[in-house]
Amino acid sequence: MPDARRIAYQGEPGANSHIVCAQHYPDWEAVPCASFEDVFAAVAAGPGVEPSAELAMIPIDNSIAGRVADIHHFLPGSGLHIIGEHFLRIRFHLMGVPGASLDSIRTVHSHVHALGQCRRIIREHGLTPVISGDTAGAAREVAEAGDPSQAAISPPLAADIYGLEVLAEDVEDEDHNTTRFVVLSPEPVRAAHGTGPCVTSFIFNVRNLPAALYKALGGFATNGVNMTKLESYMVGGEFTATQFLCEVDGHPDDPGLARALEELTFFTTDIKVLGVYPADPFRS
Repeated sequence: MPDARRIAYQGEPGANSHIVCAQHYPDWEAVPCASFEDVFAAVAAGPGVEPSAELAMIPIDNSIAGRVADIHHFLPGSGLHIIGEHFLRIRFHLMGVPGASLDSIRTVHSHVHALGQCRRIIREHGLTPVISGDTAGAAREVAEAGDPSQAAISPPLAADIYGLEVLAEDVEDEDHNTTRFVVLSPEPVRAAHGTGPCVTSFIFNVRNLPAALYKALGGFATNGVNMTKLESYMVGGEFTATQFLCEVDGHPDDPGLARALEELTFFTTDIKVLGVYPADPFRS
């Protein structure tokens, strides 16, 4: 591994993923990557290949937008393991160049999802939305333009990084806007049994049998296992949802979950545990 511990994230400096890295890995170097593919490659590349990182911080769900679809396709074949999770309350500020004001701005730049989550302030001030590839990148673009008629909707950290003035704080429409991030590692690091609440993430394909999914999931109900996520998606170009990403409360060494996973094998194929990791306190 490199001498300096590095954690990769998608986006530009100041993005929400960067904020999560800074909060939970303050002593690590946060490495920005242009795309999710680049993040996965950075972790899988290993030492001697740039960019490289020991861990990755990836958003997987948002309380408003739902799942981050690309991640569900990349994760199963990535060879990486989930070793942790973190929740971030998403905050957006409206920001402009020094000297800009709410009266001077005419356009607002941000990622399409951020613009959709901040419709109220855009409508109130009659702003024209301009789509950028990244929320932090929008702040950089506004700073580079130096135009007081342009503003960005970006995370608070971006204002500090790019020297912008905050014109309005917490402009998101919903105060419950929260994103769940997972930490990925090329090496499996399973939480020790009995050390606290855990989450187990795994994928499986159902067998081509009548009521196979119903029967596969029945073992979790009869063994008292709480299932918190069940996502289906196509694989191999087929228009039949056969692969599922599942998350449950508990550790595979818990008797109930152990029995449920055993029953799962009777009705599924290709079961793969992606991670067994401590549950973030946010869940409680």
